[in-house]
Amino acid sequence: MKKTVIAGLLGGLAMNLMMLLTFRTIGFGWDGKGILLSSPIQSAKLIAVWTKLEPLPLIAVNPLPVIAGLLLLGVGHAFIYRMVSAAWPAGWLQRGWRMAGLVFFMTYLFWEFFTPFNQFGEPLPLIALELLFWAAIACAESLVLAFFMERDQNS
Repeated sequence: MKKTVIAGLLGGLAMNLMMLLTFRTIGFGWDGKGILLSSPIQSAKLIAVWTKLEPLPLIAVNPLPVIAGLLLLGVGHAFIYRMVSAAWPAGWLQRGWRMAGLVFFMTYLFWEFFTPFNQFGEPLPLIALELLFWAAIACAESLVLAFFMERDQNS
């Protein structure tokens, strides 16, 4: 149990750091002029949600609860990993890639389809960029999680 919680917290930390490197640094920019907010093809609706419509997203105005929530999500993912990884080939890398695929397809691909595409009318090239960001996030979290969950077998 302790190993699962610690691996999940480390995976959640990796998720937070990769979100910082992708969405915050490239997507939104530290000055609010990243490609996802300044692209001339971006949906005005999406830009308004992030910059004008009150209340603004919590991650933009008070990120600590979201950061904590992502750490807890990492713990949840670790428990899911513990339940399903025995069915996968041995090795942290093989299992980490599978977990990344599971997280990406079950969470991030669904999110991009249902919200930015469906609700905000975001253009496909920017959705593709976001999917690259989400793939990096899923890989960072899942590979860290798998490494620490399988650490006894890694030595």
